Amino acid sequence: MLKQGLQQSLQQKLSPLQIQMIRMLESTTLEMEERIQQELDENPVLEEVEGECRREELPSETEEHDVTDSAYDDADFSMSDYKTDDDTPSYKLRDDNYSEEDRRDSPLAESVSLHDLLHDQLRLKNIGKEVEELAEYVIGNIDHDGYLRREAESMVDDYMFQTGKQIADEKMREAVAAVQSLEPAGIGACNLQQCLLLQLQRKKQTPAVVNAIKILDGNFDDFSKKHYDKIMKKFNLEEEDLRNVVSEIIKLNPKPGSSLDSSMGSTSVQIIPDFIVECEDDEIILSLNDRNIPELRISQDYVDQLEMLTQSKKGMSEDRMNAALFIKQKVDAAKWFISSVKQRQETLRCTMQAIISKQKEFFKTGDETKLKPMVLKDIANATGFDISTISRVSNSKYVMTDFGVFLLKDFFSESMTTEDGEEVSNKEIKKILEECVQNEDKRSPLTDDRLSDILKEHGYVIARRTVAKYRKQLNIPVASLRKEI
Repeated sequence: MLKQGLQQSLQQKLSPLQIQMIRMLESTTLEMEERIQQELDENPVLEEVEGECRREELPSETEEHDVTDSAYDDADFSMSDYKTDDDTPSYKLRDDNYSEEDRRDSPLAESVSLHDLLHDQLRLKNIGKEVEELAEYVIGNIDHDGYLRREAESMVDDYMFQTGKQIADEKMREAVAAVQSLEPAGIGACNLQQCLLLQLQRKKQTPAVVNAIKILDGNFDDFSKKHYDKIMKKFNLEEEDLRNVVSEIIKLNPKPGSSLDSSMGSTSVQIIPDFIVECEDDEIILSLNDRNIPELRISQDYVDQLEMLTQSKKGMSEDRMNAALFIKQKVDAAKWFISSVKQRQETLRCTMQAIISKQKEFFKTGDETKLKPMVLKDIANATGFDISTISRVSNSKYVMTDFGVFLLKDFFSESMTTEDGEEVSNKEIKKILEECVQNEDKRSPLTDDRLSDILKEHGYVIARRTVAKYRKQLNIPVASLRKEI
């Protein structure tokens, strides 16, 4: 039976301004610089404090309200009445107002994708028009790693469906072979085994290369699992011969397309720290990396203009009302943005200061074994912020210290208890694991059980499954895959 009724409920919803504030808190220093520049370009009321005025105090919030809000409220405007009739082209309001011709002349490096590079090489080959068209189709099926993860027969069916042309499987295989002959070596392989073999076949056929081709072609699984004894026995190889084979194979590129990574003009990403921590005379000094983040203020010219527009509240024309509404909207947005930037900077400073207080010994010595157990809740309790706020601050932020640049979230770790009842960070345990693996006999690598026993000898009682978890977090493979000749 259907019934109608009224029900009251309370729900928490984030306003658009709150969402923007959260995104601002998550932003890195570089992203924040871009965000401020964007706001300066879009809001004419907002301006940068420059020169000697840079360190002057901004007008107080009370003074701003006295000038703008009272006049605005008395005028009894409605935002539904807001509209603009400005004939000024938008590009004249930006500081990057270059013409399209100027932009085309900009000396920027043009990037070339992996597929473009393959297409360019294909045009230089004399393989016939039909095979060339099929090879163009094959290139379109290559992924960003450089692999062709489709069988020739399935591509034949799809090609016929798309073009209506009937072709033989042999022609498609011929096209695949043409693509596999392009650079970089190994491109167009269907799996890792074929990728490595394609690269070896182009190398000078030395005894080591010949043996490598035989092993990968006939015993790829045994080689990938490092069953070296079985391989040496089957191919009648000495230990030195197998060592030369391994040396040749590890020089190959398992992802030939990744070296281009869809753009030959790509460059490495430079890390810009958000915090700078220095130790002077046993004192830790914290500063925010905000040298490129300008101080902001509201333009006094627009404040005066708004006051002038709202002096006469009766008989105000529609154009004058629209102008006042526009300026008031921009003034409110500027005040909110300035306040949000200040709040963000203060939140970052308080959070980082709490982390320094907790990890003081590390910032003085740089010794990772001095890191204390610390979780998000510890910093949230110390600062009074919510755990989600601490999480947003620590995510993707970097701190520059006297001992290098560190990701902020790396300072957070779980605690472990030693046999003496002392709480230590699991980072100290991971460091011991790394040292054990680095110093192990590669002919007989340490198993997880053996690593667990070694940690017990150091006073850390840890189960084998916990050792396996830490090993995976450190990207250390299992013992069988660490085995060397």
